[in-house]
Amino acid sequence: MTIYQTLLGEDFTRLHPKLQKRYALPVDQPFYAKGVMHKIESGAKWLRPFYAMATKTRFLFPESGEDVPFSICNTCRVLPSGELEVLWERTFYFSNKTRYFDARMTVDPVQKIVKDYLGSPALFYSDLHFAVTSEGRLVIRSGVQRFVVSQIECPIPKMLEGRVVVEEGFDNKRNVFTIHVSIHNPLIGRLMMYAGEFTQQSM
Repeated sequence: MTIYQTLLGEDFTRLHPKLQKRYALPVDQPFYAKGVMHKIESGAKWLRPFYAMATKTRFLFPESGEDVPFSICNTCRVLPSGELEVLWERTFYFSNKTRYFDARMTVDPVQKIVKDYLGSPALFYSDLHFAVTSEGRLVIRSGVQRFVVSQIECPIPKMLEGRVVVEEGFDNKRNVFTIHVSIHNPLIGRLMMYAGEFTQQSM
């Protein structure tokens, strides 16, 4: 049983069957998919220094675009502690640049949250709360966040947080996974938004 099944418990069975298969993630058996982001929007131009730092750690990036090719690889692995971790590797193929968005996730079964470290090496940490909609889609919302400096983690004031909402589903008619991600700050506005679709591929 991988971290998402552990976290969601019986609710895992309410996910669309394709999402159940996608998030089962047996150890060392990656889920790999390719698709297209119909729209990608970054934030204001004055945030470029922040994006420049973020791109160096395979986190957020300044580019926006439409119909951008995309790939995703999720791999569940066993840490030396025996804990299960899922590595997220997202790649966006802009016409003149390739950008990355990495994350590492583990689960806290007591607090019922996913612990998400964003970037390689990690630049930010966020609690994630998972829920299943009545239609069988997966919705993820961020919680407490921290700025990561090596082994030090500093709490981020709520007004400075990048509030994340992710919705992932499956379109039966078109036989594709659908994804919509929004990262928004209450003071600054949009930090990142992307929406698109993808299909599982052999590696």
